[in-house]
Amino acid sequence: MVNLSAPGAEPVTMASAFVEDAEAQQRFAARRRYLVWRRRLLPVGAVIVFLLLWWQAVIQFDIKPFIAPSPVAVAEVLYQRFDMLMTNLLPTAIEAILGFTLGNFAAISLATVFVWRKTAEEALFPIAVMVNTIPVVAKAPILVLLLGNGMEPKIAIAAIICFFPTLVNMTRGLRDVRSEQLELMRILSATPREVFMRIRVPNALPYLFSALKIAASTAVIGAIVGEWIGSTKGIGALIIQSTYNFDSPLLYATIVVGSTFSALFFGAVSFAEGRVLRWNVGQNS
Repeated sequence: MVNLSAPGAEPVTMASAFVEDAEAQQRFAARRRYLVWRRRLLPVGAVIVFLLLWWQAVIQFDIKPFIAPSPVAVAEVLYQRFDMLMTNLLPTAIEAILGFTLGNFAAISLATVFVWRKTAEEALFPIAVMVNTIPVVAKAPILVLLLGNGMEPKIAIAAIICFFPTLVNMTRGLRDVRSEQLELMRILSATPREVFMRIRVPNALPYLFSALKIAASTAVIGAIVGEWIGSTKGIGALIIQSTYNFDSPLLYATIVVGSTFSALFFGAVSFAEGRVLRWNVGQNS
């Protein structure tokens, strides 16, 4: 074996070097597994602690069930009325997903126009800001009057809520390009289309996914708020019905179902981000 040690030091052979390298890799893998499990278990532990504190508060302060039910009562409703809750979740999920898709598609398209035509941004961006400042509860009745009492106004509300954050982020991402990159493409005689597809779009993707993760949650909120105005089915309608009937366990169970769907939607977008932006993992960590 080759002696890799310095004079007077303890000899180091190639075999021992490989062993040390293998041990280092094992330590690195163990550390990585620990971090993965910590990220998974910490939220679960926090939820368990929250539920225990909630349960203890209901018992200690003798809170009436119609004001705040215990977690056990909410769990019973989730189990006993699961089919009814899922039936009402379906239209809300459809409205949120369609609104998410339409709103973000419109925002990405308009951001592309803004990058190509500065005058379009100067003319249309103030209108987008003005529309975004109108409260959702004020937009909902207007859209119901314009689009009827079906799923269309709920989809429109979800789309409008998703639209503005994506428009701002996508416009910034398409524009926030280093001058060195543009100079290199100019030297290579790249066409404007090639500059857009090879430089601007990849640069905008991290900005876009940041907006999409926000939109995944706000789209569900928009669909639920839209269902508060003249709807007989959906998570929003069920929240209103259970509130008027003082059915607090059903109200909390409905909120849990809506929040769970919103979290899953957010997780799906985050998963897609991890698959698409593999080259950006180091910058995000």
